[in-house]
Amino acid sequence: MAVDLVTSASIIPGSEVLSQTVEAILEIVIAANDVLVKKDSFKELAAYLERVVPVLKELNRKNVNDSQSLNNAIQILNREIRAAKQLTLECSKRNKVYLLMNCRTIVKHLEDTVKEISRALSLLPLASLNISSAISEEIRDLCDNMQRAEFKAAIAEEEILEKIESGIQERNVDRSYANNLLVLIAGAVGISTDRSALKKEFEEFKNEIENARLRKDEAEAIQMDQIIALLERADATSSPREKEIKYFTKRRSLGSQPLEPLQSFYCPITRDVMVDPVETSSGQTFERSAIEKWFSDGNKSCPLTMNSLDTSVLRPNKTLRQSIEEWKDRNTMIAIASIKQKLMSEEEDVLQSLEQLLDLCEQRDLHREWVILENYIPNLIQLLGAKNRDIRNHALVILCILAKDSDDAKERIGKVDNAIESIVRSLGRRVAERKLAVALLLELSKSNSVRDCIGDVQGCVLLLVTMSSSDDGQAARDAQALLENLSYSDQNVIQMAKANYFKYLLQRLSTGPEDVKMVMATTLAEMELTDHNKESLFEAGALGPLLHFVSHGDTQMRKVAFRALQNLSSLPKNGLQIVREGAVRPLLDVLFHHSSSSRSLREHVAGTIMNLAVSTVSQGSSEIPVSLLESDEDIFMLFSLINLTGPDVQQSIIRTFQALCQSPSATNIKSKLKQCSAVQVLVQLCEHDNLDVRAHAVKLFCCLAEGGDEATILEHVGQKCIETLLGIIKSSDDEEEIASAMGIISNLPETSEITQWLLDAGALTVIFSYIHNGKQKDPRKNQLIENAVGVLCRFAAPNNLEWQKSAAETGIIPLLVELLQLGTTLTKKRAAISLYRFSESSLGLSRSVPKRKGLWCFSAQSETVCPVHGGICSTESSFCLLEADAVRPLVRILGEPDPGVCEASLDALLTLIEGERLQSGSKALADANAIQPIIKFLGSPSPSLQEKALHALERIFRLMEFKQKYGGAAQMPLVDLTQRGSGNVKALAARVLAHLNVLHDQSSYF
Repeated sequence: MAVDLVTSASIIPGSEVLSQTVEAILEIVIAANDVLVKKDSFKELAAYLERVVPVLKELNRKNVNDSQSLNNAIQILNREIRAAKQLTLECSKRNKVYLLMNCRTIVKHLEDTVKEISRALSLLPLASLNISSAISEEIRDLCDNMQRAEFKAAIAEEEILEKIESGIQERNVDRSYANNLLVLIAGAVGISTDRSALKKEFEEFKNEIENARLRKDEAEAIQMDQIIALLERADATSSPREKEIKYFTKRRSLGSQPLEPLQSFYCPITRDVMVDPVETSSGQTFERSAIEKWFSDGNKSCPLTMNSLDTSVLRPNKTLRQSIEEWKDRNTMIAIASIKQKLMSEEEDVLQSLEQLLDLCEQRDLHREWVILENYIPNLIQLLGAKNRDIRNHALVILCILAKDSDDAKERIGKVDNAIESIVRSLGRRVAERKLAVALLLELSKSNSVRDCIGDVQGCVLLLVTMSSSDDGQAARDAQALLENLSYSDQNVIQMAKANYFKYLLQRLSTGPEDVKMVMATTLAEMELTDHNKESLFEAGALGPLLHFVSHGDTQMRKVAFRALQNLSSLPKNGLQIVREGAVRPLLDVLFHHSSSSRSLREHVAGTIMNLAVSTVSQGSSEIPVSLLESDEDIFMLFSLINLTGPDVQQSIIRTFQALCQSPSATNIKSKLKQCSAVQVLVQLCEHDNLDVRAHAVKLFCCLAEGGDEATILEHVGQKCIETLLGIIKSSDDEEEIASAMGIISNLPETSEITQWLLDAGALTVIFSYIHNGKQKDPRKNQLIENAVGVLCRFAAPNNLEWQKSAAETGIIPLLVELLQLGTTLTKKRAAISLYRFSESSLGLSRSVPKRKGLWCFSAQSETVCPVHGGICSTESSFCLLEADAVRPLVRILGEPDPGVCEASLDALLTLIEGERLQSGSKALADANAIQPIIKFLGSPSPSLQEKALHALERIFRLMEFKQKYGGAAQMPLVDLTQRGSGNVKALAARVLAHLNVLHDQSSYF
């Protein structure tokens, strides 16, 4: 993959290049989350670069323009950073398959770039720059790490590339090879294996190759053409119509008569056409197995020339092998085309032709494809109506082979008039034919479009139910499996209900022999049931026999019963019924006595308990509350199992408590988890090797951190935990886990120690990247943005200007202003709180206007004076709300229905009228139309909002112009408050009315 390196011109000052480099690094950190391949490698690159940022900021404080050696190092660094940015952006835009094919090149570029960045850092003249020892040590450590960094294609990627190279080299035209390869590719790049998705991805891949040709990259285009030729054999990459056109174009060019083999095709030893021709050291070609046997018999000479041979030399004759295969394919294609007309002959000829066709279909998938393209399927369906039983059976066998071969064949069979009806009729015939028919229908049912057609055929379901209960062996199992497939469709469920299928299943589950009970319970355990099916089975009485097996069955039956309960309990309505029926106790007993239970049994039981916990969340307010864990002991014992079981059970238990923390019993559950030191356990699990366990531990931790006990949090959350959570945020692919980790941090106590840990660990850069990347309206990112802004609030605290400046330098304030318009209610509230905290520091940071010398009346003012703070303001240096254009967005959200948002926004706006800024600040509020909404808050149901509005108006109405303009609108709400408000509110309202000359200063209201 070509990467254009953009070098910085040497004429640009070093300080400016440093700023450009920092900006490019931040863009890489953000873009690394969006790359389509090698996500881990790009995140590793981003992690290295994040460590470079403090170094560059330190350098920017020095006079870098005075040092040529420093400038040279900076130029190299800037070039490599921009190359890394270009590569990162390309890998987030190009086609996924194309990127996978180039993954070796990508990791090579990554490794080279990291090493070059390391080299550039090592060139920095640290000794002459007065750099702190800590920074110098960090640079040396970073250079060492980057020099040793290795980037490699993943094992799965290497396997795919090797299979592609092998397929091209061996000229593999096998469709199943291409299909399997395409599935591997889909898994590696994270795309659906759905045919339309694969087709779309493949077309985009071909477009990339055309772009390579436009770039004059012929070597790459030729290599990719070979890959395309290999993958085009897959079903998903070419439509049936495209394959048909290609096939008939070739077939019509062959004529109608088969060709005799060339003399060179025969092995001189066996006199048969060769399959694997190899060349000896004498230049003669033989069948591999024949010449190897010749040598193993002790012969050392050539069978033809009798010259002495080097028996260790046998070279594959690929050219001859290809010619033989092409000759075979030509004759087979002609043969397949010629058989079709014979199917209209006498019975004996028809049978012979079917046997020949069956033999060809069993040989290769390519032959099966040609049979389908020659449109044999309608003829074979027609033969299902033949009087001769053997003809019908042969037709069923061939149709089943074709159906197994491809989805296209299934759909073609389903589209033939009366095809399904003809196959269903065979279900009512003799045993051998019935077995073949049900096997074919089972295969067809794997296609969604055909499956619904099967259930629609009158009498089909009834015949299948009869077969599943009366036939033995494979036919009964196929019938049962087919019924399971049909149950995916609600329409078929109606037919199954008419045929008493569920009643039959449950009857056999209750009264059948032990082996039948096992089969029926297994069916319930393994069926992929719709919610309607699950509800129907419970209404039909499935719970009773399953609970009986849970309590009284042998180990194997109990295991299957638990699996069935897990399957059925995933419907919340069923889950609540299971809890009400008292099934929780035996489930808990299995877990609590885990040493005597098998691992798989514990996994199914834990999964069922998790489903039951989820069901308790869905309870309606009108229902009598159902509690999953009745006693404190059960809560303690279940949570204690997290440290005593494997990852699957751990995950289910953690998810159980996640659900319970959202159920009607949430308050009690959280209280008990606090008592059993849950936070300490979850802090440890945040470092778990199993990513699923870790993710759910983080999510539960987040639940407990919301409104959690500060002392408990402070006891167990240290600097290492902070770094772990930030590491999760940077590396995880689970958006919910990232949001939860951010939520934990946002709920941590606002101690200076924790805030400093976060700052040292680079939290500000991470927060900025997520807020910047997620500010667009995307419901999936709402919680993440809410929590990220919540974390930011702690850095905006006015008691530490250094933290505020560090946050402002990232460019966060303009993003907060944007979020006032784009964010959720909670995001707007937290953004307003942050802006309020920043604004509290603005007056002290506003820079004094420098005095002008000389004839100052004739010189232009060089910088604009802030109308509120009276000095020189900026967004990054003084956090000024006016400079950030934040006033009007803050005013707009005063109209939000949520009182918390309004109060946060009002707090931010009122910083403009503090102290001596009353006149100028009030004018700024009036210009932004803020005073009318403040007056409206006098009628708010929120007492704190009323009180803050009163305090604001009490100050604003000290000014005559505002008293005259807005006093009239405020009078009636104020009078109402003097009569209905609480003591403090009443007194404040009276004081404002006194400013408006409505009440006397000596009024009894004061």
